[in-house]
Amino acid sequence: MFSHMMVGSDDIQKSKAFYDATFKAIGGPEAIVDPKGRLVYMHKGGVFLVTNPIDGAPCSHGNGMTIGFAMDSPEQADAWHAAGAAAGGTPIEDPPGWRENATGRLYLAYLRDPDGNKLCALHRG
Repeated sequence: MFSHMMVGSDDIQKSKAFYDATFKAIGGPEAIVDPKGRLVYMHKGGVFLVTNPIDGAPCSHGNGMTIGFAMDSPEQADAWHAAGAAAGGTPIEDPPGWRENATGRLYLAYLRDPDGNKLCALHRG
């Protein structure tokens, strides 16, 4: 359904440290830096990019926006969450754990990246 996801950053090096740590925690590679200086992460068929805003304005996170990363297990979600928190992310919402909702049983862990983008690690139980 999706071709890729991209977020903005005002500090690409800070974002690289954060996203390299979170992708490494789930078995992914560090970023490829493209000729425009964007960070490109490719993992399990998905593409995620981080860029300075093209219009030159400061980046901002989307209110109500969440980017979800699929996890293989609750332990992988916990590793992602811990790596992100240690690399400059901010834990948000409830602590990582199981939630029940209309779509079933989900293990969720939430962080904001250094620029405020809301991220979620999700494992379906």
